[in-house]
Amino acid sequence: MKNSEDEFQVELKGEKAVVVKEAPEKKKDKKITSVSDLPGVGEATASKLLDAGYDSLEVLAVSMPEELAEVAGIGEATAVKIISVAREALEMGYETGDKVLERRKAIARVSTGSKELDALLGGGIETQAITETFGKYSSGKTQLAFQLCVNAQLPLEEGGLAGEVLFIDTENTFRPERIVQIAEDRGLNSDEILKRVHVARSWNSAHQIVLVDKADEMIKKHNIKLMVVDSVTSAFRSDYIGRGTLAERQQKLNKHLHMLQKLADVYNLVVYITNQVMDRPDILFGDPTAPVGGNVLAHQATYRVYLRRSKEDRRIAKLVDSPNLPDGECVFRITTGGLADVE
Repeated sequence: MKNSEDEFQVELKGEKAVVVKEAPEKKKDKKITSVSDLPGVGEATASKLLDAGYDSLEVLAVSMPEELAEVAGIGEATAVKIISVAREALEMGYETGDKVLERRKAIARVSTGSKELDALLGGGIETQAITETFGKYSSGKTQLAFQLCVNAQLPLEEGGLAGEVLFIDTENTFRPERIVQIAEDRGLNSDEILKRVHVARSWNSAHQIVLVDKADEMIKKHNIKLMVVDSVTSAFRSDYIGRGTLAERQQKLNKHLHMLQKLADVYNLVVYITNQVMDRPDILFGDPTAPVGGNVLAHQATYRVYLRRSKEDRRIAKLVDSPNLPDGECVFRITTGGLADVE
């Protein structure tokens, strides 16, 4: 006999009636699929998170507790718990290499317009990575950016990403006329191409950081598949002068680069950045050209390509760092219609 109110079971054992307490049924854990399902997230907190762009478990899982606490107006301990639960729901822990390989099959690549340069980069510039080009003025860094602005909008089968573009201009080098030339050379509607390139002029390093931090909304609204920062170090060099400010500059640059990588991972983007160079006076023999940004940028960039000018319209690209590709060089041309191979 069972009493449902006090959850006791009466069992007959021989001639005696023994009262045995029944263990209460365990409540089934609710599956967490959205931000509002997270423990400690009420309606008001969920609204704040959604308004700030934290609208998925993936975005929450890769966030920092400090920034989450500030945006949502919650305690840091609560932010830590929210992030931890989001990571558990997504099973973000150790996994075997075969699963990582399977997940990397979702990576896409955008063509540079040059078959030789594509081959050097393993088939084009890939998503979920930061690709950096550095070199002196007129070496082709910005020209490659313009070419990518057009190519990223092409269908996948034509070497594109079927998406739109975010372009952060820090050096006042964005020229829509150049994109028109490249688009028309391919027989594309230049007006439609330009409408899908969203440009922001950055005035200093703080503005540049804000533009990247607030890019989530634009990425989701416009199906952004390519993000260009031209160049990533110019404003930082201008705003932080002298050795006394070097530590602060590198710290902010490091966080900025991590945010770019986060966007690349979460939204499966191509992130293409250009970088300035300097001459090293201690190099007596060989090429004294060195990229700006120090080890912070060197470690964070997934692919680093050194561009330099050759004869006439030719450029030389040298892959100097990659996690999976061998070092190598190739030659390509910059023509009125964009990047092309040497015939």
